[in-house]
Amino acid sequence: MSRLTSPAHTVSDALSTRFSCRAFLDTPVPEALVREIVETATRAPSGGNLQPWHMWAVTGDPLKNFVADITARLPENPAGEGSEYHIYPPELKEPYNARRFDVGVRMYEILGIPREDKRGRMEQMMRNYTFFGAPCAMFFAIDKQMQEGQWSDMGMVIQSIMLLAREKGLHSCPQEIWALWTPTIKKFLDIPENMTFFCGMALGYADPDAAINQLETSRAPLDEVAGFIGF
Repeated sequence: MSRLTSPAHTVSDALSTRFSCRAFLDTPVPEALVREIVETATRAPSGGNLQPWHMWAVTGDPLKNFVADITARLPENPAGEGSEYHIYPPELKEPYNARRFDVGVRMYEILGIPREDKRGRMEQMMRNYTFFGAPCAMFFAIDKQMQEGQWSDMGMVIQSIMLLAREKGLHSCPQEIWALWTPTIKKFLDIPENMTFFCGMALGYADPDAAINQLETSRAPLDEVAGFIGF
């Protein structure tokens, strides 16, 4: 089964074929399909059934105008406006730092962008702000009253959306980088100040001819991250 063009038929298929898609076709995603995915995803568990997630799906001219606004402002604000939380820990220790470095190396190698080509690397990074050409974008926020447990719940609904997208033949790319434009996004979506904006997500059909979509990230050996006791 092609992970780029075929839908997933089992949860295992969805997990094994899901990846952070960084090149999309401009094929529109029907509203009914997005609604179905999101409604089904809200069956994800949450402690106390709080359902702490808040989501917005955007497409068409509103999305195009938003991307155009960000693109126009990037030259003067390449680092954005600031986020409401640390996307990564300020002092990222090992082995996490090595894993983050590894995916960067793999990505630029597959694109043929050498380490010294800083402009090329910056241009690729800036493609985040076009949602990699996806025709649909999602945004996620959570009430500031919520704690770590509820952030975990929001992660589960986001994961559910990504797996359901695979079932429908779609792909996605979760994008915490959008947290750097929190003030603008809050204004765009009319998100109240009592909420923390978390991340965006690109959603659509993967471009099967794009080299970047051949990138496969590594996973740590099972015994490095999991323990099995009493078996």
